[in-house]
Amino acid sequence: MFYGRYIILFYSVDGLLAIVITDRDGVPLLKVSTDQAPELALRHNFLCTFGTAAEQASKIGLKQTRKFICMYQNYQIDKSPLVLTFIATVKTNTGLLLNLESDMKDIFKDLSTVITNS
Repeated sequence: MFYGRYIILFYSVDGLLAIVITDRDGVPLLKVSTDQAPELALRHNFLCTFGTAAEQASKIGLKQTRKFICMYQNYQIDKSPLVLTFIATVKTNTGLLLNLESDMKDIFKDLSTVITNS
């Protein structure tokens, strides 16, 4: 059961408001969030945006995009394939978010197995 590990990792970074794992079309597969997470950022329309942008970037010769890190006035978004989305306050350490991705490799492996066998 990888969900318990997912929640522990979630609370290991101060300012992290949500972690969402989606397929490339933005369909949520796994989500953990606080009440402070902006609701609009957890909706399908937002979650699929970065996947679409990555596809378009590869079509114009920028090769496959591995990461997007976007900062807004109050939030930062880190997005990378399976697709993993971190939503955090602007004061959150971006390096910790990037390290958290590598801490989640086992979760991705387990989740990929479940999805492949479905």
